[in-house]
Amino acid sequence: MFLEFDKVAYYKTPIGTARIVGDDDGISSITVIDGEQESSKKIPECLKDCVTQLEEYFDKKRTTFNLKLNPQGTEFQKNVWNHLSQVPYASTRSYLEQSRNIGDEKAIRAVASANGKNPIWIVIPCHRIVGSDGSLTGYAGGLWRKRWLLEHENPPTQQSLF
Repeated sequence: MFLEFDKVAYYKTPIGTARIVGDDDGISSITVIDGEQESSKKIPECLKDCVTQLEEYFDKKRTTFNLKLNPQGTEFQKNVWNHLSQVPYASTRSYLEQSRNIGDEKAIRAVASANGKNPIWIVIPCHRIVGSDGSLTGYAGGLWRKRWLLEHENPPTQQSLF
């Protein structure tokens, strides 16, 4: 649910259009949408830095984000998202590792559910969470996007012929 005072911007990325929502209190949502949506011609002032940082990320000029965030969720979800934010660029963690990091190995399903409700695409990097066997599992934006993001951050290395 978006409040009347929220601002919205659209930014076309290589894997879909990002819908960015926020206000002076921070970014509350970045989602990827399917379908045709042009990038916003006029970006609200409170969202400009987010658009710039996403652009730098996709241009491989940024590996961390420095944005004021204001995700809406339960305290448990916010705790999970906070731990997600600590997974470094070009790294992955398993759902089990993430559960251990929040202090409750048995909360693995709840952690996975909170990951799935992450409202701030890419900046809170739920794409970096994989199955214990390294498999790509569960991603609200589609597994092809998860694969693309992981390869974007950690492209396969070219083997030397010599």
